[in-house]
Amino acid sequence: MLREIRVKKAAQHNLKQIDVNLPRNRLIVITGPSGSGKSSLAFDTLFAEGQRRYIECLSAYARQYIEQLEKPDVESIEGISPSISIDQKTISFNPRSTVGTVTETYDFLRLLFARAGTPHCPRCDRMVSSQTPGEIVRRVLAAAGGETVKMFAPVVKGRKGEYLRLFERFRKKGFLRTRVDGQLRDLDEEIVLERNRNHNIEILVDEVRADPAFPERLAEAVETALELAEGDLLVLRTSGEELYYSLNLLCPFCEISLPELEPRAFSFNSPYGACPICHGLGFQTRLNHRGEYEVTDELCPACGGSRLRRESLAVKVGGNTIHELTSLPVSRLIETFATFSFVKLQQAVVSRLQEEILSRLRVIDELGMGYLQLSRTTASLSGGEARRIRLAAQVGVSLRGVLYVLDEPTIGLHQRDNSRLISMLRRIRDQGNSVVVVEHDEQTIRAADHILDLGPGAGEKGGDKVAEGDLPHILLSESSLTAQYLTGRKTIPIPPRRRAPAGWLTVEGAREHNLKDIDVRFPLSVMTVVTGVSGSGKSTLVYDILYRHLAELLHKAQHRSGEHRRIRGTGRIDKVISVNQKPIGRTPRSNPATFTGLFTPLRQLFARCQESRIRGYTASRFSFNLAGGRCEECQGAGARKIEMHFLPDVFVTCDRCRGARYNKETLAVRFKGQNIADYLAMTVDEAYAALKAHPALRKKLGLLKQVGLGYLRLGQPAPTLSGGEAQRIKLTKELSRTDTGRTLYLLDEPTTGLHFDDVRKLLDVLSELVELGNTVIIIEHNLEVIKYSDYIIDLGPEGGEQGGRVVASGTPEEVCREDTSHTGRYLHKVLEAAGHDHT
Repeated sequence: MLREIRVKKAAQHNLKQIDVNLPRNRLIVITGPSGSGKSSLAFDTLFAEGQRRYIECLSAYARQYIEQLEKPDVESIEGISPSISIDQKTISFNPRSTVGTVTETYDFLRLLFARAGTPHCPRCDRMVSSQTPGEIVRRVLAAAGGETVKMFAPVVKGRKGEYLRLFERFRKKGFLRTRVDGQLRDLDEEIVLERNRNHNIEILVDEVRADPAFPERLAEAVETALELAEGDLLVLRTSGEELYYSLNLLCPFCEISLPELEPRAFSFNSPYGACPICHGLGFQTRLNHRGEYEVTDELCPACGGSRLRRESLAVKVGGNTIHELTSLPVSRLIETFATFSFVKLQQAVVSRLQEEILSRLRVIDELGMGYLQLSRTTASLSGGEARRIRLAAQVGVSLRGVLYVLDEPTIGLHQRDNSRLISMLRRIRDQGNSVVVVEHDEQTIRAADHILDLGPGAGEKGGDKVAEGDLPHILLSESSLTAQYLTGRKTIPIPPRRRAPAGWLTVEGAREHNLKDIDVRFPLSVMTVVTGVSGSGKSTLVYDILYRHLAELLHKAQHRSGEHRRIRGTGRIDKVISVNQKPIGRTPRSNPATFTGLFTPLRQLFARCQESRIRGYTASRFSFNLAGGRCEECQGAGARKIEMHFLPDVFVTCDRCRGARYNKETLAVRFKGQNIADYLAMTVDEAYAALKAHPALRKKLGLLKQVGLGYLRLGQPAPTLSGGEAQRIKLTKELSRTDTGRTLYLLDEPTTGLHFDDVRKLLDVLSELVELGNTVIIIEHNLEVIKYSDYIIDLGPEGGEQGGRVVASGTPEEVCREDTSHTGRYLHKVLEAAGHDHT
């Protein structure tokens, strides 16, 4: 086995046919300006090839069920391992996905409850025990006395298969009828079942009158059914009501039989465990105006948000139901688990499960997320939390010989918790894995075994190898922009003065989630940064309370704002704009031009051309999403998908339009010698030079240039954009709206994916907004942004229940003197290193 991963002539996207040798089983950081090709090398080349080669080892039958990545544009890669990626797009937004399911902790919990849980009656909460055949007969007589009932043996419960041999076996035994998925069928007929669907099969044992005077035939049917179904019996009354009995569990007071405990009974994704009203979602659903079901904010009245059926919620371990345990913060759940004790007979089975659950919980806690609950949906997590939860899942699996590729795992993490994350990455490395991290965080760069710096610029000006080696070697590089910032030759300057507030926006009595009934004052017409460790309540305060209240007040938005008493000072704000971390689009039809709105004035410009007026073309003619102007062969996609059975789908450039997306009549219209497809292929810088005479286009293109996206092509498909690029495109869309000098801008970690140099450009843009009288509030952990701000609100002191308070507030100079503030301590070092007087 080679001791390094050798990449020859990598040319994916903007990479300039670079050769790279990366040491195996080391922690490697790939850094460089945004758009320099980091993701193209790490994800589109290394990860894609590692996964592709692994999948090629599988059978053709298995491969058809797996999404396969394209072969990267590279001459050769040697020494690569099977790869796993943890990036900004791999977390599920499905409402059924939770912290517990992603980390697989919930799977072990389900197994624990099935093996060591104590069942209770869902009605009276008494412990339940097994029953005898004689007791079952008496209960059937009591429930259906005088009726003719059908006695079924449930031999298959929610299992996949065709069951041809099973039907044949019972036919030979003399049974005549069966109920398959709720329908009565004759065993003599040919019963064809779908192999990949779950089925319920019950054999009809007898149709008997439940007569207390002559119970013998009923007793015989009960015993036969219990023997066939290994202790289970289903009785169908004439009314259609089903009575379920088992030799296993029964409440003698309420006479409720409970099914045998098995892991699926505790799964909200299985019909055997999910609440029958909300089907395991925990919330009520409603039909929207498009006729689609959507999940509301109202808890399900049947399960109260627990997602499970009442029988499953009646099983306890250590006096707790599975819902009660998953609702605890992970840090408290670890303490609770330590108090559990089991009888000697259970201990042999349970000890291994307990060990697996605790090891996963401790990893989540070590990654600074002890405040999260296992029941928390992944859709409600921030981008940084989502990535670290996936990282926790991988650490829990303990694989060896794997290539891990991570995208900025420090996002959303306070400096205090960075060292824990770095320790976790080193632990994965020490298990015998190669770890490649795309990162801009200084602490992580300095902790790497090997650093690869790409650049020197972005887009067409990037894609080259600027520096490579260990930290001392990188720091000696004269051409590396990263090295210049690491050595202090270049810095983000501290402003000469802090701007004074023009007024205050005050949130009173904030108590949503973990906020402790706090009053918080936000200064107006300045740049404010809200800081604090993960889970301290920053997003709850800024988005759930402040943003939702103002959006409802100013824009009549249908949002329920978080709990608070009132907000004073709103009269000084006439517009609120939020820029969050959600991606700008998941389809290739979405691109910077369409998302920022500059495609509309561009199409209108083409519609005003003389050729368009002669032909009667309107702006819609120049949309690749509408029939008329687009190429109908590829329907405006520029490429056609060819489905290859048992092989990955192949995308080939459309042979009619040659990737231009439009038909030849539309492409005949030219402005300054270029057609619409030519403009979409231009970079922002090129388009700005050609179109700056048009105000609507000049403003939008100018903003894209200002935030450092001049290298992007206008028609670049959204899925190919990095997280930092997508975030800044969203920012320019909002900044291009007309500001009134009384606009409130809310940003959630805008430095995501930004190099030191790009952070400086972003801060210049935000400063311009503030100079016009607007207010900017940023949730951020980046110390460069924090030191640059006018005002800081630091929440904490810890996450979850230990957070939700204002630890410090004031200018950076005031906050850095607060001993109780984690942010203050790190800020003190930064200001001191910059030689700034903060006394």
